Amino acid sequence: MSGLPQTGERVLTINQASPVPPFEQVRTQIIDKVRRGELAAGDQLPTVRALANVLGLAPNTVARAYKELDQDGIVSTAGRRGTVVADQRVQVSDGARKKAETFVAAVQAMGLTPNETMRLVRHVLHG
Repeated sequence: MSGLPQTGERVLTINQASPVPPFEQVRTQIIDKVRRGELAAGDQLPTVRALANVLGLAPNTVARAYKELDQDGIVSTAGRRGTVVADQRVQVSDGARKKAETFVAAVQAMGLTPNETMRLVRHVLHG
């Protein structure tokens, strides 16, 4: 099984001088690795404590990144079994896919970033 090393090797980096919060840096780097195929469905991510230790972050920072990744469907957290990369394939009807594509095109035309779009969708879904 590939994926992020469980301990030791640093494969994510945190720029402390960046205006982007550390949890968001972790979140976006994991998303990028999934999109590039460096992390595949079923790949195990390090525990919150292990990744926090490697990156020099508080465990709550990594926990927040994992929680948001879970909410976005990028990873799946299953208690004692840990956190794994979720299957990114979405099984939906052609009609639903076309509606989603129309929505994405509309918000892109309005200038929303992918992160802003996801926050908007989460807000609408969860009130």
